[in-house]
Amino acid sequence: QVQLVESGGGLVQAGGSLRLSCAASGLTFSSYGMAWFRQAPGNEREFVVAVTANGGSTSYADSVKGRFTISRDNARNTLYLQMNSLETLDTAVYYCAASPIQYSTRRDPAYYNYWGQGTQVTVSS
Repeated sequence: QVQLVESGGGLVQAGGSLRLSCAASGLTFSSYGMAWFRQAPGNEREFVVAVTANGGSTSYADSVKGRFTISRDNARNTLYLQMNSLETLDTAVYYCAASPIQYSTRRDPAYYNYWGQGTQVTVSS
């Protein structure tokens, strides 16, 4: 059974930082492209960033470029999202997702087979 478990969310002031983690089990983590998405109340799920299976290529949404950094540790089956210079508009539930397309950084949620339960990030002004 595949499980993706996010952690690290919380409440932070604008300008602050958080680091999210996504622990994966039940799949060959190093064979999956991974991504972070987010969803704010009343909004559709939004692409944030993706990374290829080997970590060699990434793709960022313009809204987070230069502030967020995705990384992965295939030995630990864990995906990370370092979020700096947080803004109130970053407030959302953040989800990690896994895609069997190894060497792609797809932005369409339809390409991702597995999803975590989400972790809440709240940025106060």
